[in-house]
Amino acid sequence: MATTILNVKVDPRVKSRAKQVASRLGLNLSVVINGYLRELIRTETFTVSTRPEEPSEFLLAALRESEEDLRKGRTIGFDDPEEALKFLDTLKSKKRRYAH
Repeated sequence: MATTILNVKVDPRVKSRAKQVASRLGLNLSVVINGYLRELIRTETFTVSTRPEEPSEFLLAALRESEEDLRKGRTIGFDDPEEALKFLDTLKSKKRRYAH
């Protein structure tokens, strides 16, 4: 595969941290940059966030609801995955009975 050299100015700290992350993923920066460029071409979009991700109001409401369920004992736990699947099958069959 033919390649070309791309010179990019990058903050040295950003480059160092990016190399560390890429290395932990078993990659080098060339592979990472090529992946980003291919994604840019494929999607024709570029997304950058300058602030930390914050949960949506929907997610916050769901978390509050689940905390309330836990406090009020409205939860069911299973030690065995098969037991959990049987429980879900029971719910599914009850739903079918009430839907008709």
